[in-house]
Amino acid sequence: MASAPAHHLRVRVLLVVLCAVSASASASFPWPWKRSGHDYRDALAKCILFFEGQRSGRLPADQRAAWRGDSGVSDGRAAGAGVDLEGGYYDAGDNVKFGFPMAFTTTMLSWSVLEFGDDMPREERRHAADAVRWGTDYLLKTLAHPGVIFMQASARARRPHCTSTACHGRARRRTRTRVTGRSPALCMMQVGDPWKDHECWERPEDMDTERTVYNVSAGRPGSEVAGETAAALAAASMVFRDGDREYAELLLDSAKKAFEFADSHRGAYSDDMDLRAGGCPFYCDFNGYQDELLWGAAWLRRASGDDTFREYIQNNGKTLGAEDSINEFGWDNKHAGLNVLISKEFIEGEALSMQSYKESADSFICTLIPESSSPHIQYTPGGMIYKPGGSNMQHVTSISFLLLTYAKYLTKSSHTVNCGDISVGPDTLRLQAKKQIDYLLGDNPMKMSYMVGYGDRYPQRIHHRGSSLPSIKDHPERMACKDGTPYYDSSSPNPNPLVGAIVGGPGEDDAYGDDRADYRKSEPTTYINAPLVGVLAYFVGNPNPGHIRH
Repeated sequence: MASAPAHHLRVRVLLVVLCAVSASASASFPWPWKRSGHDYRDALAKCILFFEGQRSGRLPADQRAAWRGDSGVSDGRAAGAGVDLEGGYYDAGDNVKFGFPMAFTTTMLSWSVLEFGDDMPREERRHAADAVRWGTDYLLKTLAHPGVIFMQASARARRPHCTSTACHGRARRRTRTRVTGRSPALCMMQVGDPWKDHECWERPEDMDTERTVYNVSAGRPGSEVAGETAAALAAASMVFRDGDREYAELLLDSAKKAFEFADSHRGAYSDDMDLRAGGCPFYCDFNGYQDELLWGAAWLRRASGDDTFREYIQNNGKTLGAEDSINEFGWDNKHAGLNVLISKEFIEGEALSMQSYKESADSFICTLIPESSSPHIQYTPGGMIYKPGGSNMQHVTSISFLLLTYAKYLTKSSHTVNCGDISVGPDTLRLQAKKQIDYLLGDNPMKMSYMVGYGDRYPQRIHHRGSSLPSIKDHPERMACKDGTPYYDSSSPNPNPLVGAIVGGPGEDDAYGDDRADYRKSEPTTYINAPLVGVLAYFVGNPNPGHIRH
């Protein structure tokens, strides 16, 4: 049996440099291919279904991704008796459970439901809530043991090793408004040894690599994972407030405790040698933890209505980098999303003191408008938002979500976005988002959908263990660590289509080779799909942005 390749140091460096392109190249995108109407409802259903293929733990009776089986049912035992970390999601194409991106995924799924759940068909609204709950049930477990927050469970490699300058973020400062409440002394961060996991190409149902458990604590802080966990639980509490009030109250109470932990024990997990060995280079915190503190406070403000969290933002915003001009939004950097979220209260006239967040949100939006005089984000010749570093569709879906959400907030007021010589209104933002999503669904130079199972032509050889190996239902015999290598090397289509998965997508030349080994382009992740749920829901209800239903 050939040895499995040392499966890829997946570089997902989120550069904060916005690559400028000429106005002539970006002002009007050439579309030489024929555009056709898209079935946004079908795309939405498949986008949500994807999360069932990423589930870890014992699967429910109504599991629709039937090729999957139970996995990771003993997760947590490595941390000691009584530690249960079963459940949650594998973040991408391997078998690791990273707490930081999983929490962000849960936040974005919740935000999708909150903003655009009314546009979802009833059945899809229920499936979306189920996807949120699969995440929150796990996140609650990571907070269940006094003294720690569990961060990660697994085995694998993503990025080059973090350097002290790249990972440390901004200098830690201590001025803050204290939010009271008993916080956990420990937060579980991660399950699994990423390095050992990545030496294997095996199904999650068969994995026999070490399920190492990583956690953050008062002595080994991880404010970014704790702050994002607070944001996720707070956002999710609003999803369940009408249908399951007891569960919603549990989520909100747990969010407050997670935030208190994050704020009381400030620091980045990337600064701890042992945590860095597990979290980096896979999900190294390049941006610092400060934005997650503001992000968590902003979600707690929205979920609770408690003025204490608004005061926290007002008193700590400057020292935590709120004024930094960073036009990024993703699992590591929350700045653009934070500005859009907080600006809601200012736009609605409820918090005039938050005007600076509206101004920062406007500045971000102007970088997306080719006709504006602002420095522009880079677009490919075919019109796709592009940022270097791989897994580019994460930018397409997250930025499209912010465009639609900001348009929604602006619609409820007389506010517009002033981009130099032009004034931009909500319809312009919606049309920009629609161009991106239609590109993703097939209106692109390759004439293919980048969602598995949608359209006539879509990726067949995605970088995903479970999808590329025979299903445990068809091949019940155990497949050991190296047994999957021939399937990894094969040019045959994956036997188990991971329906709804969005791959990393094409590069700056709009080219896509459908190569399983090219993980930067062919690997799906949960945080690509999560914001897309909201975007597609909006277009289900409003397929023609120029004719908006109010």
